[in-house]
Amino acid sequence: MASRLFVLARHGESVLNVSRVVNGDPTIEVRLTEKGREEAQLLGRQLRNVPLELCVVTRFGRTRETGATALEGREVPFEVESLLDDVEIGELEGKSIDDYHAWKRVHSRHDSFPGGESLDAAGVRYGRGLQALLARPERSILVVMHEIPVRYALNAAEGSRDPDAPHHEIANATPYLFGEERLAEAAARLAKPAR
Repeated sequence: MASRLFVLARHGESVLNVSRVVNGDPTIEVRLTEKGREEAQLLGRQLRNVPLELCVVTRFGRTRETGATALEGREVPFEVESLLDDVEIGELEGKSIDDYHAWKRVHSRHDSFPGGESLDAAGVRYGRGLQALLARPERSILVVMHEIPVRYALNAAEGSRDPDAPHHEIANATPYLFGEERLAEAAARLAKPAR
């Protein structure tokens, strides 16, 4: 029996990526830019010959828009997995990426964003989200999510203790392929709370 395939991808470039504003609230509608739609179309061309049984997205519209654009013309069902949502940043919502980085410089991964969650807590949530994917029956799944969960999955799969390294910059709408065993390893590492 053929191995299962999980294709993880960050959404295409969004209008907030361009304006350098952070968003962790899925109720705020954020569209893709023209470049983001082109990136999603390229993702679709890269996956054209890959049989996909399901597309999983987060509650954020930019992930659904990316998946729908990439899979245009294909009959692939969609499901939402909120455990893979972007980090809940609380009071930093709508602030600049510079404000976000300034807050991170004086806090640890264990510290919760004011009114939000910590990066450690988000990592555990991502591990549980990946475990939810693994529990599904489909054998080939495209998962469109956000930069941080893709980064964490890549680094955890390599056995890194640092979820931000060695891979840090995750390109928009770029497919990262995982077999079931490697994704399970990543999920198990992430789902274990940091000490």
